Amino acid sequence: MTTFSAEVMHVVGPDERDDHDLTPYLERISEDRYVLVVRKGGTPSLLDRVLAFLRRDPIEAVTVITDDEYEEGDELQVTATATEMQGVFDATDVRKES
Repeated sequence: MTTFSAEVMHVVGPDERDDHDLTPYLERISEDRYVLVVRKGGTPSLLDRVLAFLRRDPIEAVTVITDDEYEEGDELQVTATATEMQGVFDATDVRKES
């Protein structure tokens, strides 16, 4: 299990899954749940973005499967388990940061 901060960049709700090109594995594990594409590490400052660019160390985007609905731009604290698919996490606990 891993815990990380994240910023929601995109949300796919249970009713929107047919409108997106999800892999069969992702479709199976996300049934009746929300698929969040998040920026791992939260919202980077302008300086962090420039440093990441200069170091050629991109800011990582990952997918989180959760039972709760969130909106783009929400800051989250995620506790999740990695799935067999690289970069996809099954959330056991998600807390919205204020």
